[in-house]
Amino acid sequence: MDLQFRIFRFDPDVDSAPRFQNYRVKADPWERILDCLNRIKWEQDGTLAYRMSCGHGVCGSDAMKINGRCGLACQKLVKDYQGAEVVLEPLPTFKVLKDLIVDLDPFFEKVKAIRPYLICSDAAPEKERLQGHEDNLKLNEVMRCILCACCTASCPVTSENENYLGPAPLVWAFRYVFDTRDDRTSERLEQLDSPDGAWGCVNHFECTRVCPKEIPVTKSINTIKREIQKKIKGT
Repeated sequence: MDLQFRIFRFDPDVDSAPRFQNYRVKADPWERILDCLNRIKWEQDGTLAYRMSCGHGVCGSDAMKINGRCGLACQKLVKDYQGAEVVLEPLPTFKVLKDLIVDLDPFFEKVKAIRPYLICSDAAPEKERLQGHEDNLKLNEVMRCILCACCTASCPVTSENENYLGPAPLVWAFRYVFDTRDDRTSERLEQLDSPDGAWGCVNHFECTRVCPKEIPVTKSINTIKREIQKKIKGT
């Protein structure tokens, strides 16, 4: 089947303004949008820029806006776009470096700010810090996050407040706030207790809708809010 693509193009070093360029690709229904992108770059236009790596929904590299919804090009099948034009755009809210590639450094800086690692003052054990099965189950959903930034790019609050931590960093914060092996829970909650932290979320649920790993992002952020009320505010 033939598929019509309309792809965002912009090279800030050369172009004065963004534009869209049309391409036509022949593809089988079971192929992915990423396969089509590769075919365009390899066979039609080598100047097209986008990120990709594993191609299997694990690395999150090929996150972009596909027909108005953020997602991974490697997870979207051609058969689901039959008869429709496929419009590809870079992730919103981020600075465009070239075409579908955006600057994710500010995103990763916010993830880094929540200290995404275990902090424990106890002496290190010989092998590993053990955790019970029930305690681990509480973290299973959020641990699926691959930092693709789809949730942050889709969040209306992020587009209005550049200081807002954003859904993905808050999901990673959840991971350590509720990890029984970490002993900085109160300290972490105090960091998140601000309009730019957990309270910045106003339940649009866009983050949850677009998450390629189906993480209940909004629910996780609200759980952090309840923990702040209980342990920091005493309510």
